[in-house]
Amino acid sequence: MNIKYNFIVLTILFSQLFSAQRQMEYLKRGIVAMPSESGVFVSWRLLGTEPQNVQFDVFRLENKTSKKLNEKPLLNETSFLDKTADKAKNYTYFVKSNTKNQKIDQDSAKYVANQKPYFSIPLKTPVGYTPNDASVADLDGDGEYEIILHQTGQSKDNSQKGFTDEPIIQAYKLNGKLLWEINLGKNIREGAHYTQFLVYDLDQDGKAEVVMKTADGSKDSKGKFIGDPSKDYRNENGFILSGPEFLTVFNGETGEEINTVNYQVPRFQGSLNPTPEQLTETWGDAKGNRVDRFLGAVAYLDGKTPSVIMSRGYYTRTAIAAWDYKDKKLILRWLFDTESSEENKKYRGQGNHNLSIADVDNDGKDEIIFGAMTVDDNGKVLNSTGFGHGDALHVGNLDPSNPGLEIFDIQERFDDAGAHFRAGASGKVLWKLPSLIYSKQGKFQGPGRGLSLNIDPRYEGSESWAAGAGLKGVYDTKGRKISEKNPSVNMGIYWDGDFLSEILDGTSVSKWDWNKEKSNLIFDAKDFQCESNNGTKKNPSLVADLFGDWREEVIYRTSDNKELRIFSSTIPTKHRLYTLMHNPQYRLSIVWQNVGYNQPPHTDYYLDESVSKIPAPNIHTVKP
Repeated sequence: MNIKYNFIVLTILFSQLFSAQRQMEYLKRGIVAMPSESGVFVSWRLLGTEPQNVQFDVFRLENKTSKKLNEKPLLNETSFLDKTADKAKNYTYFVKSNTKNQKIDQDSAKYVANQKPYFSIPLKTPVGYTPNDASVADLDGDGEYEIILHQTGQSKDNSQKGFTDEPIIQAYKLNGKLLWEINLGKNIREGAHYTQFLVYDLDQDGKAEVVMKTADGSKDSKGKFIGDPSKDYRNENGFILSGPEFLTVFNGETGEEINTVNYQVPRFQGSLNPTPEQLTETWGDAKGNRVDRFLGAVAYLDGKTPSVIMSRGYYTRTAIAAWDYKDKKLILRWLFDTESSEENKKYRGQGNHNLSIADVDNDGKDEIIFGAMTVDDNGKVLNSTGFGHGDALHVGNLDPSNPGLEIFDIQERFDDAGAHFRAGASGKVLWKLPSLIYSKQGKFQGPGRGLSLNIDPRYEGSESWAAGAGLKGVYDTKGRKISEKNPSVNMGIYWDGDFLSEILDGTSVSKWDWNKEKSNLIFDAKDFQCESNNGTKKNPSLVADLFGDWREEVIYRTSDNKELRIFSSTIPTKHRLYTLMHNPQYRLSIVWQNVGYNQPPHTDYYLDESVSKIPAPNIHTVKP
């Protein structure tokens, strides 16, 4: 009887544990081979579903003969430098592990004689267009990422008059094969704040979908129009302030439309053609500067399955809609709207030009960090500082001495809170930095950018800094200034093999020298005819752990706009981590990285040389 009872209890506990797991994409070993100064550098993934102590052997195949390259099993790394390779020859590399699932090792990397130090993806860029932001996901279920690329023509900020080109989204295999092209049409304005595209496996069938705001005249990959293609809602200034608005799910493998619903919320309830007075009353202006500010993300609101998050507005009114994708249809889960109640109105104007997704209250469910405000998984406000709009946002275990996750947020404020560091769960402000100076026009100038990365080993936790409004210097987790100078403020990347972040600015990767308070250049993609995007933001198309070991790859366009080039570090490292893409928060960071003002991804754990063990993610993967 006791044995039977114990069995039932264990079965229930196992079932509850499994049900709490997040389903994430199946990935192959992701082995790659790159030329380095001393030979051929080979690296591969440790998956989040594997134990940390997996043993690996590396093999080189030449003329149908394989040779094991390592003398002892590799226990501490997921990379190997083949110093005996002749870089003028062709090789195939593969690894074998002692895991039970040997199918995962059925992956290989080809090294081609005199191979370039990057992977090239030839593009079919439309005339007059430029490759811009990108995302990645497994569109066809083969365990390898595809690249989804936003091609931009003439674009305009919301505050700028003028007509734009039609936004184009393309999908490519890593071998350069163009899978499909979607044209969002003339009734979707082109610009960083309009054209948000999300790519994720929403129905958990092992193949990712693409979600975008659409309108009359949007066209899928097969030439099928959404709505009425004859309609043109652009006014004399190029703004689109009338007409129907949709949200569409596209098949990630084919680019075909699957399901289209009305976008929530509309510009004005009950009217597709709001008057200037109605727009001003609801959003604060009649020129489209506030009403057409869109953000998007994916979040596990129930802790198990992904939901689509799409928003409108952040300067004044804010509306955030959560959608579930079931049985090939979008179903509204909840809608948060600052105008829906007197209680919600106090949360107007708290959003940034970006957002983040993380489980800040440690209940296994994701929250939406919407600038100064955090919205709980149920669509209700968890907390808010009331500090208002900002340009940059970072969420992670930034201070390991403080329980839970922390948030570093930069605001366009003109007082004592130009930037602040707060506890994620409670919203308690732990410290803040003042905006100090006036602009040349005699108006206050708020800070524009900031970063929170672990760049200085002398201090536990991430270091934080911001630029603009007199904010200079690097600060530790307690708000103490530890440097009078600071690095650039655009992006970060794991590159050189230690557990400190490097600085990614434009096309360059640099190491922060905390003693001399300066950045030292490690790598520059400009040497390979590459360019960054988005003006002063100077972003790559994407930074993410795409393949190989746990370090991140970076994607740039070439200066002639004919290629994407993917760069991967070949610096040897003795550190081993499971792929960052199997960390739930990091993976969702890649979904929203291209949204608004691009920000670097963050994990939900703290990482430095003193950390002996990284917590295993509570996930399971499904192959289609």
